[in-house]
Amino acid sequence: MAVKTFSQKQPLPFLFIAGAIWFGLYLLLIPLSESLVAVLPIDRNSHFGGALQFFFYDTPKVLMLLTGIVFVMGMINSYFTPERTRALLAKRGEGAANVMAACLGIVTPFCSCSAVPLFIGFVQAGVPLGVTFSFLISAPMVNEVALTLLFGLFGWKTALLYMSLGLVVAIVAGWIIGRLKMENYLEDWVRDMPRTTASVGDDVLTLADRISSGFSAIRDIVGKVWPYILAGIAIGAGIHGYVPEDFMASFMGKDAWWSVPLAVVIGVPMYTNAAGVIPIVQALLAKGAALGTVLAFMMSVIGLSLPETIILRKVLKLRLIATFVGVVACGIMLVGYVFNAFL
Repeated sequence: MAVKTFSQKQPLPFLFIAGAIWFGLYLLLIPLSESLVAVLPIDRNSHFGGALQFFFYDTPKVLMLLTGIVFVMGMINSYFTPERTRALLAKRGEGAANVMAACLGIVTPFCSCSAVPLFIGFVQAGVPLGVTFSFLISAPMVNEVALTLLFGLFGWKTALLYMSLGLVVAIVAGWIIGRLKMENYLEDWVRDMPRTTASVGDDVLTLADRISSGFSAIRDIVGKVWPYILAGIAIGAGIHGYVPEDFMASFMGKDAWWSVPLAVVIGVPMYTNAAGVIPIVQALLAKGAALGTVLAFMMSVIGLSLPETIILRKVLKLRLIATFVGVVACGIMLVGYVFNAFL
């Protein structure tokens, strides 16, 4: 309660102090995880000891990264309501609108569970079909959670390359779907909806209001994904401690050309989010898997999940869903091969 009062009355000092505390705690994660393992009656060099240290270090690290970036993005997201997003996209033609839609997908807080209401809202606002798909591809796949965790675990080069290629997939896939003129494959009730006018609206939020939006984002996002984080880190810890390196290198290495399409095929039926799958990606890479292969797996899990396609079935006919999945899957495989070729 005191923290909330301080953030409302002194928003700038609150942001400075909170940032300093966050950074100080983050620097202590490695020595704390090593100390915790050291006091336990476990051999640090054993399979179980390595897995335990991985879990003790990655759990607070991922949670801290996620909490910090979700708070910042919650403040930024207060500028991008659904109405404002629809209005921005409705005023652009195809091409430029595909680029803007994909970029907005990075900074807007919408995921696959928002697919149907967002899709309906975009159609009603007159946003072209291909532009809508560029947004719906980018929003879950190239989101702030994925980019933050990739930056924290693999560095800025990997995060930047993932963002760039993910945007290319969203832009090109949306443009292709738009060129195919598949509006007739919307469900009839969606296609016949009356058009509405989306307005940008006035911005009346203060800095204190945006800080409140940041706290709300932490409750809504971190509060929902932390079980996935723990599950993902636990799986990653098991891979880190027990899976032989030669096994992963032979199964997901650069030499296995079929590993990228196989990773996409395996990833599509699965359901988790970036917070849950990235710790698994980290463990796979440590065991010799190729970066492009595991990132293709990750992108298919969070960008082409089976639950999302089931949700979209409410508004799309099967042919349009199949086209969407096929085009995006081809883009993801291309990204996988590019990563494997150049990194």
